[in-house]
Amino acid sequence: MTAVAGAAGAVGPGASVLAAATGGPTAEPGNGKYDFDTPYNRFGTDSTKYDQQIRVYGKDSVLVGMGIADMDFRVAPVITKSLMERMQHENWGYLDMGGSAVRSFTESIVAWNKKRHGIDVNLDSIVLTTGVHPGLIAAIKAFCPPGSKVLLNTPTYNGFYGDLTYTRTIPEENPLKLVNGRYALDFDDFERRISHDTNAFILCNPQNPTGNCWSPDDLMRLGEICLRRRVVVLADEIHCDFVTKGNKYTPFASLPNKAVVNNSITFKAASKSFGLAAMKCAWFFSDNMDYINRVKTHNRADLTTMGMIASKAAYAGGEEWLNQCVDYIDGNHDYVEQFVRANIPMIKVVKPQGTYLSWLDVTAVADKINAKALAGEASKAQAATAKPLTPEQMVERHFVKIAKVHLNQGASYGVGGANHMRMNIATSRKTLELALNNLASALKQGVGSTGVL
Repeated sequence: MTAVAGAAGAVGPGASVLAAATGGPTAEPGNGKYDFDTPYNRFGTDSTKYDQQIRVYGKDSVLVGMGIADMDFRVAPVITKSLMERMQHENWGYLDMGGSAVRSFTESIVAWNKKRHGIDVNLDSIVLTTGVHPGLIAAIKAFCPPGSKVLLNTPTYNGFYGDLTYTRTIPEENPLKLVNGRYALDFDDFERRISHDTNAFILCNPQNPTGNCWSPDDLMRLGEICLRRRVVVLADEIHCDFVTKGNKYTPFASLPNKAVVNNSITFKAASKSFGLAAMKCAWFFSDNMDYINRVKTHNRADLTTMGMIASKAAYAGGEEWLNQCVDYIDGNHDYVEQFVRANIPMIKVVKPQGTYLSWLDVTAVADKINAKALAGEASKAQAATAKPLTPEQMVERHFVKIAKVHLNQGASYGVGGANHMRMNIATSRKTLELALNNLASALKQGVGSTGVL
């Protein structure tokens, strides 16, 4: 896997068929010690973001993968160095989970959170796990019997629905309100949805896919409702390091009401911050040791040695890299907002407060291609037992067809996801420019009644 200079050759096996022709904002290179500008080829690496889309849509169908939430950058050099040093010892026996290496890793977690986020994490409460999903599943099993409900603010991360399916629990969706282009919590609806069999609430902070960084007042009000109604807060804060300029991430564990904090468990990992999803290493903590002990009984931490080494190296020496990465992605957010406003009037976007995700309103595109009718026709061709296709899936397919750009369709994010797409912008600005130019050029050409150019 090598870095290459040209944007088109860097992100796909073929050249762009629509190349930049919009005359809109030009992507400016970033500056700094680390190179985020040179596109990095991920095709042929069994990547979900790239290779899975080729498998689904066919050879040469996708030029730019902007779906699943992982980054396209080379990892921080300190991570590669640490992994290479460990690989010199060519034996891969069982990891001593009670040994000094694990202890020093958990100490690095405490130090990182104190320095970067001002949280005093109880070292003895940290539980390692193979990912935020396994941690959440363990917590749901601990607090939520099969058939009970779990609260979600929607639209929300679609992976939560898989966790609920696995634990045989039921999503209780609290739709966010759209106020002047920005999402807000509906507290009255939130509390109305709590019943005798609602035992947990999955908080996404910062929020995926809307990009909201919930304020201390927002979090306190949610926390007070949950405490009063005996609903445990499961705070997924995996996107916490990505906050755009002028905004702030507030850890749920930093709230001033100790009783509210004690009614929560926080789940984190280095995987989003440092591009380590493949390493299968995460952790959770709480000031409430009773909660931790209850969840521990359902958690099996098949931790990988390399995952622990990579995460520890990131926390020990990766902060400078991360700071530049966050600034670079903030610039990408600005570029997306400016470009879309100038060149793609059929799409609406508001710069998020956090994450490296853009939440696109594609209502005009869906209407133009008659996505609802297309979904109905496509559903007829499926097996009778198959789940009906959505208009958003038609838009997803349409963008692949007309621009060779893959985005995530909004319906999978629950109530409120209709007429939206999620776009991952954690990529080279050259790649981002290519994708947006392809979309702009294709949409300017016009669309027929069948949804085909």
